[in-house]
Amino acid sequence: MTTTHFVGDTGVLLGRTLKHVTRSLDTIITTAVTPIALMLLFVYVLGGAIDTGPDSGSYVNYMLPGILLITVASGVAYTAYRLFMDLKSGIFERFQSLPIARSGVLWAHVLTSLFANVISLVIVVGVALIMGFRTGANVLEWLAVAGMLILFTLALTWLAVIPGLTAKTVDGASAFSYPLIFLPFISSAFVPTASMPGPVRWFAENQPVTSIVDSIRAIFAGQPVGADLWIALAWMLGILVVAYVASMLIYRRKIS
Repeated sequence: MTTTHFVGDTGVLLGRTLKHVTRSLDTIITTAVTPIALMLLFVYVLGGAIDTGPDSGSYVNYMLPGILLITVASGVAYTAYRLFMDLKSGIFERFQSLPIARSGVLWAHVLTSLFANVISLVIVVGVALIMGFRTGANVLEWLAVAGMLILFTLALTWLAVIPGLTAKTVDGASAFSYPLIFLPFISSAFVPTASMPGPVRWFAENQPVTSIVDSIRAIFAGQPVGADLWIALAWMLGILVVAYVASMLIYRRKIS
C-alpha cells in the first residue's frame, strides 16, 4: 500500500465522518456546554473562595487550562460512540470488501475528533475571553499551546478508539470518558496541589494532567515552563503510542 493510497482513502473516509458531525452540530455544542458550565460555576460561584496564590492573577486565567483539557475529554467520548455504531452497523464488513487502506477507517474517526474538538476549544476560549481571561502570550506561544492541545486530543482519541472497538453497549463505549473528565479535578487545574492532603497531593503531582496544565498556564502567563513541558510531552506521546498500537492490534483482530 502506497502513502498516496492511504492518504486518498483516509481523505474519502474522513469526508464521510465529517458529514455525520456537520449534520449534527449539537454534538459539538454539547461538548462545549459542560466545560463552559464548569467555568461559570468555578469563576462566579466558587472562585472567590479559592486561594491560588498572590501571583496567579484572576481565577479564570488560573483554571482555563484545566477546562480546555476537560473539553477534549468530553469530546473524545463521541469518537468511541461513532466507532461503536459503525462497528455494529456492519459498515466495517463492507469496507473490507473494498480495495482501501484498512487503517484509514480509524484515522478518519480520529481526524474527525480532532476537527470537532478544535471547534469546541475555540468556543470555550471565546467564552473565557468574555469572562475576563487575558494573556500576554504571543503568536508562537499560542501555537505552542495549540500544539499541546492537538497532541493531547490525538492521544485521548486513540485511547477512545479502544472502547469503541471493544465495548458491548453504547453506554460502555462512551463511559470510558468519565474518569478522564474527573482526572483534572485531582490535579493543579482548579486548586494548587499544596492545599491537598498527602496521598492525594502525591497523586495529583504525579499524574499527567498536572504537568500539562502547569505548562499551558506558564505559557499563558509568560513564565518559564521548566521541566513540566518535557514531562507533559512524555506523558502525551507515551499515551499516544501505546493507545495507537493497542487500537491497531484490536482492530486487526476484529476484522480478521
